Amino acid sequence: MQNKKTCRSEEHLVARRGFLQGAALAGSGFLLGGGLARAAAANEVAAGRRKMLVIFLDGGLSQLESWDPKPGTDEGGPFRAIPTSVPGIHISELLPHTAKQMHHLALVRSVSTGEKDHTPAKYLMETGRNMKTGSDFPYLCAAAASKLVQPDDVLPPYVIIQTSNYHLGHAGFLSARFSGVNLARAKPPKYLTPPEGVSAETLSQRTTLRSLFDQRLVGSRRTADTEAYTASFTMADRMAQQRDVFDLSKEPQKEQDRYGKHDFGRHCLLARRLLESDVPCIQVRHRAYDSHFENFNIHLEQLREFDLTFATLMDDLHERGLLESTLVIVMSEMGRTPKINNQMGRDHWSKSWSIALGGGGIQPGAVYGKTDNKGIEILDGKVDQSDLFHTFYRAVGIDPNAVFDTNAKTVPLAEPAHGPIEELLT
Repeated sequence: MQNKKTCRSEEHLVARRGFLQGAALAGSGFLLGGGLARAAAANEVAAGRRKMLVIFLDGGLSQLESWDPKPGTDEGGPFRAIPTSVPGIHISELLPHTAKQMHHLALVRSVSTGEKDHTPAKYLMETGRNMKTGSDFPYLCAAAASKLVQPDDVLPPYVIIQTSNYHLGHAGFLSARFSGVNLARAKPPKYLTPPEGVSAETLSQRTTLRSLFDQRLVGSRRTADTEAYTASFTMADRMAQQRDVFDLSKEPQKEQDRYGKHDFGRHCLLARRLLESDVPCIQVRHRAYDSHFENFNIHLEQLREFDLTFATLMDDLHERGLLESTLVIVMSEMGRTPKINNQMGRDHWSKSWSIALGGGGIQPGAVYGKTDNKGIEILDGKVDQSDLFHTFYRAVGIDPNAVFDTNAKTVPLAEPAHGPIEELLT
């Protein structure tokens, strides 16, 4: 049985009214500015497949320094709350550029999860499941990719862009085909360029020969592993033909400068290129939010890098007609404690924290849930990871009550005892 959620937040109601008023005014200016062609392009793209972009802020973003500030309180810290493009919604002054994109976003300020340590908390928010129930569940983008992939796709269904070579994005009990392809520091996958001296004709002959061997092997011993190997070779061959998609040097220097001369900027620019090339599921990771010490300095530095790049990405997705078909999720594994410790840090906190999301399938300019004036207790709209996963899947047109068929049993995509946050869905 699905839970029916309500949201009585005053800010939520004000924000929705303000957004509708602002949208009417902005719409006239958009059309007068020659945006008819862009609007038509956006509608055409929106009619196509849905995609998912997850921006994961590793370490635990402080909700008090981002989406749910509490200025003027002992817990609030030194930063102010600033108005956004949606009247009535305020976020931290550390996000001035993101504030101008709020009419494309929604906030959930009432997330409550049960894990405070990084590894189980990440697993919880990556899979929607507790590690105690098993460690072989597919990660969110892997699960979504398995439902959004199409037979004629020429690029991987799931890509992870991060600074580390450490493999993430596990497909769990799904086929290895849906594991994330790791692009460390936005570098193209290895071995997409043929070895020097090997002609296109020779490569074609090798591919034909390998295909014949594969058919013989599969014909006599068809297993999930053989299918995964065949799919991997096929995808690698297609990727080699599309290798320019992964090459950021193909972007004008002006575009590279807009996104920022740092890893996160390059990662988000590559994510935009991949979305334009119809990759259905992408995760971008931004590190170092674990702020037990010097929380305010850490967030000042990290969010300065995040803010302009993320706002640029959101603006580009909108202008290029991609946002209406792309669900964008900004989340961490947990939040940070309202209490400031004796080293000017905030510790792990999973009782009441926030995420942001927007784009395809999400009601823009909305706020769901409310915390008290110290950010300690949730006053309205409490949700957990299961409710969020139902919402994510619904936003990209996937039935969260569908099941995966494993060798041993059927497993629902999202916990069936929960349901989506209906107020956030269009």
